Amino acid sequence: MTDIDLLTGLPEYRNGGLLLDLGVLVPKQTEILAQTHAVGSAVVVEWRALTVALLDHVAHHVRHLLKVSIEEYPLARILEGGTWRAGRQVARQRRADGSPPLRVESDGTVF
Repeated sequence: MTDIDLLTGLPEYRNGGLLLDLGVLVPKQTEILAQTHAVGSAVVVEWRALTVALLDHVAHHVRHLLKVSIEEYPLARILEGGTWRAGRQVARQRRADGSPPLRVESDGTVF
């Protein structure tokens, strides 16, 4: 496969949860975090869209800090070794069950 870094990062709960848990994304209304949301709700769609957009910025900053190129450190590597793992770790630190900070009513087909 060529141009692997042109693929979109996944807006799943580990990546998006990390952004919420670390305060990169802050809900306009704090009660959003206490509610359960339908997978197609505006809250979940916005969360996922912001996650996709911000993952590209995270990748850029990580590469800059490590002084590596896109070819040396594609987005997939940053996600698998970085945001997914960090998302799980931070979630476990903040919530005993390791659940995401935003509760989504889902059958597992979206995340």
